[in-house]
Amino acid sequence: MECAECEDEVETLVKVKVGKKTVRLCEDCADRAREEAEVADAAESAMQGMMEYKGRR
Repeated sequence: MECAECEDEVETLVKVKVGKKTVRLCEDCADRAREEAEVADAAESAMQGMMEYKGRR
């Protein structure tokens, strides 16, 4: 099997949700994708806090 991100040949792939899509990545790329998603969520939360976001009405 081949990783969708790095295109390396691996034995097992992991399903990871990236944005709205689910992709099959190798373990290293999956970890990287999860970390990037966590950082993006934290950044969005911080920005909403600074802008005093109250939510949709």
